[in-house]
Parts: sequence; structure tokens; C-alpha cells
Amino acid sequence: MAADAAEEIRGTAHGTAPVPLSVLDLVTVGAGRTASDALRTSVDIARLAESRGFHRYWVAEHHSMPGVASSSPAVILAHLAAHTGRIRLGSGGVMLPNHAPLVIAEQFGTLEAMAPGRIDLGLGRAPGTDGATAAALRRSDRLNEGADDFPQQLAELTRFLDDDFPDGHPYRRIHAVPGPVQATSPGGVQSPHRPPVWLLGSSGFSARLAGVLGLPFAFAHHFSAQNTVPALDLYRESFRPSGVLDAPYALIGVSALAADDEKEARRQVLAAALNMVRLRTGRPGLVPTPQEAEAYDFSPMEREFVDSWNANVVHGTPDEVRAGLDELQKRTGADELMLTANAHGGDVRLRSYELIADAYGLPTPA
Repeated sequence: MAADAAEEIRGTAHGTAPVPLSVLDLVTVGAGRTASDALRTSVDIARLAESRGFHRYWVAEHHSMPGVASSSPAVILAHLAAHTGRIRLGSGGVMLPNHAPLVIAEQFGTLEAMAPGRIDLGLGRAPGTDGATAAALRRSDRLNEGADDFPQQLAELTRFLDDDFPDGHPYRRIHAVPGPVQATSPGGVQSPHRPPVWLLGSSGFSARLAGVLGLPFAFAHHFSAQNTVPALDLYRESFRPSGVLDAPYALIGVSALAADDEKEARRQVLAAALNMVRLRTGRPGLVPTPQEAEAYDFSPMEREFVDSWNANVVHGTPDEVRAGLDELQKRTGADELMLTANAHGGDVRLRSYELIADAYGLPTPA
């Protein structure tokens, strides 16, 4: 069992990439574009990623952000499953405190039935939004309580996925369907696959929990770069072999954008940084165009934020991005790099992944 589970987690590096490369998609919506445009881009990128040997494609859960159309990961993943055939698909992640564990077990059991052996279930404990929106999602103002209960919610979700509540438990006769209970019904046959659970984090809490439980871990380097190495060290130090993994496996999310020339890359990441300035100051909106960003009058404080933010975005020509990713992987020891390209235009994002694939000599479609 451990070998089978680990096989669904560990990827294979292709070309000259030091580790497997994957994609994190926020389904970003640019000014003048629609959510439909963004979702079509997601399909295009997923198909490209599959054809070029990227290992997995994850969608993140966010809410109440006009420029991010990924509020319903399970729905988007079903759409992507219908347009791909091999690449692993998953959540990066589902914010578990926003949902009943049974609902997530049902959703991802359904996805597993749609795309057997291709589904990952990445889980986070943050709300993926502001406090007021989180309260609306959870129907409660006790937001810290949800985060503090994360280990218990995770245990409940895992039991629903495995259909193994003990005798006497109030949920013993409740089953997540599709799921293992179907194999125990008369004439039942059930898929041998179960979506691997990953823990996501931007601090030490989930790093330690993933290590103690022997689960794979994904760290959000793209917005918490200063915590990356300490969190990965904590994960490795805390790791205990499990039925899932016999050794630690950690990926990091990385903002990376390649363009045909360095100047164009700088223009694109400036627009994405302006979007983050507005988000961090309570003015979330659509991703602005590079022209709007170039004309924007940044205050000294905003300029400082932009410089700090973009220092952790690997961007430039394909060779520059490859060198930056190689250095980051070597410095962190990450087992996998999950790249997210934030830009106004879907064509720019698609081109970035294509250029990075070319820079590493990833497989080309027959």
C-alpha cells in the first residue's frame, strides 16, 4: 500500500529539470477579460502541461476576489479532467475549515471516479479570503476555532475517505459516496485508488502536522518566501514514516514568469504586483494591464512592497528563469517545484509555461 500511495505522490523529473515541475492555477482574470476567458486559458495550460511532461496541475481556493475565478476547485477540476487524460489534477488547496469534511470526501470521491488515479486532495487551514467572507462561508464568526480544529477536521475527512469510522462512532453508518463502501455492497467493485491527501501551509503549523502524520507537504513559497526553509526543515525533522510515505516529500509553490525578453517579463510582473498592492490594501480587483501598471503612480510604501514582492518572483528570459528555479530548488531542497504564472493575459501565462518547458528540454508532443 505504501509503495502504491507513494507512487501517486512522487513525480519524475524530465529533461534537465532538477525535480518534477508542476502548475498551480489561480484562474486569474485580467481587466477586459471574463471568467469564461480565464477558464478557457486554464484548459489550454492544462493541456500544454500534460503534453510537455509537467507532473500535476492544482487549482487554489479563493473567495471574493474579482481577479481570481477559482472559488470552486472541485468544479474546475471536473472541467479539467474532461479535457485531459494523464496529468494529475488536484486542489492547492481546499480550505478545509470552510467546508464539512463529508462534503469534501464526496466531491473528491466523485472526481476520483471521473479521473481514476489522477486526483490529489491538497488541504489548507486558512480561509482563502478576508475575515468577513470567511464568516459568510462558515456561517460563524469564530474563525480561529475553525483553524484550531483543523487536525480534528482532517482526521474526520480521512475516515470518510477510507470509510473506517470505528464501531460506536456516531458517523459509523455514514458513508462518502463514491467511496470504499461501494466495494462492500453486494456485487460491489470499487476503484483501488484514493486521492492522496497533502497538507498545505505558509508557516510551521501544517509543516509539523504533515511530518507527524507522514503526509506530503506543499509550502506556499510564492507568498511566504521568508518562511520556506524553516518550514521545510521543520517538516523533515518532524517526519514519521507512514502507510503513505516512507520518507518526506515536499513541493513548493513558486511565482515564475518567463517571456521572450527580459523587459516584457518585468512589465508583466509589475502588473501582477500592482494587483497584489490593491489586494493587500483592501481594493481587490481584476489583474491590471501592463500599460496601466506602468502609468500607475506608486507611493514610496507601495514601491517598497512591489520591490519586495517581485524579489521572490522568478522572472525574465527562459534561461534566467531556469537559473532562478535551479538555484531555488538547490537552496530549499524541494522535491518538486509547482509554478504559478500571474499575468494579465492568458496568452502570456501560456507562453511562459511553454518557454520554461523549452528551457528545460521537456518532452514535446509527438
